[in-house]
Amino acid sequence: MQFLLALIVAGPLIGAVAALLPAPPGLRGKSPDQAVLRHGVTVTGVILIAAIVLALGFDHDHPSRMQATTDVSWIAALDIRIHLGIDGISLPLLVLTALLTFLCALYSYFKLPAGPSPKAFVALLLVLESGTLATFAVLDLILFFLAFETVLIPMYFLIARWGGSEGVTGGRQAAAWKFILYTLLGSVVMLLGLLLIGLRAGTFDMVALATDNGRGLSTSVQVIAVLAIGIGLAVKTPMWPLHSWLPDAHTAAPTVGSVLLAGVLLKMGTYGFVRIVLPIAPDGLRIFAPYLAAFAVVGIVYGSLACLALAGKGAGGDLKRLIAYSSVGHMGFVLLGIATMTPTGVNGALFANIAHGLITGLLFFLVGAVKDRYGTADLDTLAGATGAALYGRAPRLGALLAFAAVASLGLPGLAGFWGEMLTMFGAFDPADGLSRPAFLTFMVIAGFGTLLTAAYLLIVVRRVCMGVKPLEAPHLTDVQTYEFAAWTPLVALTVLAGLWPAALLGLTDPAVQQLLAGGKS
Repeated sequence: MQFLLALIVAGPLIGAVAALLPAPPGLRGKSPDQAVLRHGVTVTGVILIAAIVLALGFDHDHPSRMQATTDVSWIAALDIRIHLGIDGISLPLLVLTALLTFLCALYSYFKLPAGPSPKAFVALLLVLESGTLATFAVLDLILFFLAFETVLIPMYFLIARWGGSEGVTGGRQAAAWKFILYTLLGSVVMLLGLLLIGLRAGTFDMVALATDNGRGLSTSVQVIAVLAIGIGLAVKTPMWPLHSWLPDAHTAAPTVGSVLLAGVLLKMGTYGFVRIVLPIAPDGLRIFAPYLAAFAVVGIVYGSLACLALAGKGAGGDLKRLIAYSSVGHMGFVLLGIATMTPTGVNGALFANIAHGLITGLLFFLVGAVKDRYGTADLDTLAGATGAALYGRAPRLGALLAFAAVASLGLPGLAGFWGEMLTMFGAFDPADGLSRPAFLTFMVIAGFGTLLTAAYLLIVVRRVCMGVKPLEAPHLTDVQTYEFAAWTPLVALTVLAGLWPAALLGLTDPAVQQLLAGGKS
């Protein structure tokens, strides 16, 4: 188990280095480009298999206990250790990251985005995977920060060199710069908060700090640390009003970049709130919790209203930008659940995290496929005079887009439902010390946000999928084999999580209960 977790974290980094080396003669295939793309599929496939084996070997009877741990000294003078481990909170995110990266590598093998060297593309994809996996596996504050920062550079280049400029003010370079400047500035502030906690507590070990549950930190230190760390995490989440980098980044990014950005990178911010802020500085978070919840519900309504504006006829809205704004709303539910500081709310936040990764990852795959076929993601162009009529021109693609849309709006029986419901249940009865009338208000506003979400997603389905097929319309390719292979796991898991939520909640709930109890079972 220890070896598997170390392989999962370090394997993609080794694969990235290997991707830049010349391929051996027997492995070149038809061309060097094909060889390196096959290398990407192979490495991410091995990491996915290792993650599945790790999940199967995980002690499901004790999901609150850190497992597969490695703890060795790295920088003795600062007491920084290479400390790895997983529990019921981090394991689902680890498997989700491995799955989405493999599906992106598989998709790119057949549909490589236009840009420079495929070698560089595969290497960047693998570095991105390594940094994301490390973020969910490390248990040292400084290592968490380093892993958190590792993903910025590869994502910057994926947007700037392999992205598109349609619908982006200033082009893909401007979108990439906005992405990295926002996240870097937030990270600098976060580092100060992490250092403050580590130096005042005398350790950077996240397990020891969570067990102490803030008892070794004064309330003033906790308040300053929560404010500093929270800003950095809120930028990555993204929380309103620190979200403005997201729509341009998603619109400019290639399809696989958008899938990974929405599917796993946004989860790094919310995971930091649950793993670091909630157990290590609970008194500080309790002071800020009502404000966090207020920003969360404003984000829910704001994201939905922005999507409604983009979905309207004549608005000239970009479909990728619309899905990006929908992420602001969905991540608002995650933040609301965390702000309740209750097991119900936090479990709902973690469930919504996974559901959003599956559903929004699928949505970006589908929108990318629609853009490839039409040459644009402009909603007015796609709808045309009578509707794009995907049901008539590419029925499987239209059906999948409709499925992803209704999953995203929280239809009961699909994954999106449980996270939203549990977060609102958590807001109905927040933790002791929090104002129940305020959180009841937040719950009502969040409920109103679900209605707005349903409105804009159904408008998108009506405009893009329905309508009369024009007689002179050119042939439109329906779902191809490689697309079917890349999308089917996401569809299946969305249905499975919706019908059997206990599979995920059984992992997260004991770990959340222990986290909120200060490490005590």
